[in-house]
Amino acid sequence: MDSSFRTPEQDQQFNKAWEVLKQLADNSQSDRILDYFDAEPDRLEKMTASCADLRLDYSRSAMSLKVRDQLLTLLEHSGLDTARKAMFDGELLNNTEQRAVLHAALRHSAGPTASGLEDISSEVEAALNKMSKVVERLHSGEWTGHDGQSITDVVSIGIGGSFLGPKVVVEALRPDWHPRIRVHFVANVDAADILNTLEDLSPSTTLFIVQSKSFTTQETLTNALTARAWFLGDPAVAALDDRAEALRRHFVAVSSNVEKAQAFGIDAGNILPMWDWVGGRYSLWSAIGLPIACQVGMPLFRKLLQGAAHMDEHFLTAPLEKNLPALLAVIGIWYNNFRNIGNYAIIPYDQGLNDLAAHLQQVDMESNGKSVQRDGKPVFSQTGTIVWGGAGTNGQHAYHQLIHQGTRDVPVDFILPLRSRQVGRPLAERIGIEQIQKHHRMLISNCLAQSQAMLTGKSLDQALQECLDAGMSKTEATQLAPHKVIQGNKPSTTITIPEVDAFTVGQLIAMYEQRIFVQGVIWNLNSFDQWGVELGKQMCSSILPLLEGGSDSGALNLDPSTAQLVDAARAANS
Repeated sequence: MDSSFRTPEQDQQFNKAWEVLKQLADNSQSDRILDYFDAEPDRLEKMTASCADLRLDYSRSAMSLKVRDQLLTLLEHSGLDTARKAMFDGELLNNTEQRAVLHAALRHSAGPTASGLEDISSEVEAALNKMSKVVERLHSGEWTGHDGQSITDVVSIGIGGSFLGPKVVVEALRPDWHPRIRVHFVANVDAADILNTLEDLSPSTTLFIVQSKSFTTQETLTNALTARAWFLGDPAVAALDDRAEALRRHFVAVSSNVEKAQAFGIDAGNILPMWDWVGGRYSLWSAIGLPIACQVGMPLFRKLLQGAAHMDEHFLTAPLEKNLPALLAVIGIWYNNFRNIGNYAIIPYDQGLNDLAAHLQQVDMESNGKSVQRDGKPVFSQTGTIVWGGAGTNGQHAYHQLIHQGTRDVPVDFILPLRSRQVGRPLAERIGIEQIQKHHRMLISNCLAQSQAMLTGKSLDQALQECLDAGMSKTEATQLAPHKVIQGNKPSTTITIPEVDAFTVGQLIAMYEQRIFVQGVIWNLNSFDQWGVELGKQMCSSILPLLEGGSDSGALNLDPSTAQLVDAARAANS
């Protein structure tokens, strides 16, 4: 694959469009978003787009329609068509590791997409069928442990994409949880993570899923070894004649390294595939999503894939001015590269989506946190964005203060489910459906109030009058009013979905995945490697022996500060 997606002619037009955008940014620094609504009567209509029932309203973005159109011109000359086709045709888009990027193929069997993915669809379907067999045995109670008791708890051991993605989906779909199965996640190498999980579980009824493509990931393998020791150390297991057979009944792996998984003690029939054309942060659609299926069932896992496939089809076919991933991408480019705003917050007004920002933080920052282009030359602009956020309304009592009155601009993506599925939960009937619906009306009201407050703010005159109306003297009001001023003019987008279900969660995550891909194309990055992650792993492998009492030879490579900290750690544990 060529190192750039742009032809020389496209590159020339791209650079021209970039310069125009720089000028537009200089000329619009003092613009107010509210004034755009007056100057552009059709702004709301033109800045609204949808995919099925997922609707994006970006009319409160800090850009005029003229800027939006120029951003789309930039995108037209970015090489997106070439890059998009290359990805869906299975070309080696990851040019530093010579790998295809085919996570979209994982949801291909669930819906229409590019013909280039058909070659591996049978392989994907075979993996889905294997997942189905695991889930059916669990849900029916047929999967029993070493003493004949049915499995009730599933512990997923993984890190990064094999942890964050599955976890956010499991939490989002809590109303759909199987009544007898509980999925738990262990990721951190800190022993507290696995000990906190294991202390309330029974070895007889616990199944472990070890998720590692290489089966050598340090954190995952360490946690897996601890889980194995916990299981084998159970008195009932220790008394068995065939402990290896017992182990095979309680451990499953998702890995491409079958040999190492078997050496660990996992039966070949309990090893599900992982492919090198799927990056970890994009892997929840694969057998890495087995914890999702264990918790909510395979029909809903396939519904998740259908939602993602539907977004893929939209991404491939919708015109740029109505293309949700493309629009979100250029909005981010505008803020990051032309308005010097290097962060954005994802704030879903749904507790089940609380971990969405953490998952997308990894997908975005690991993909586009790069300082060289695809050809190895330095980047021509700021790349990557700091992604953060969490569930509303909790954030209103934490970081919204900075959003409203701080000196940094924070663009926000508000995600708002219009209906609540909590009314269908058993406890809701006992409490009263109307009371649960009241919760959701308050949730919606808070979301809309926050986005409006970001837009309109509160002027000094309004603050002064508010103080006077509260009974303050004019002197008191004059002193307090400046502290209550909120500048407003803070940009946001609002994404609405009918409700949080498997289909809409699939849509949401795929939309952000493709948004990140589009930005990588604009910046001319390889969004699918992560060499910065690898460096820390390499250094850890030389420091760890120093802490375990091995050779001191690695100390020669340490900087003075690290060497001092190693000595302190050794002294504290001697």
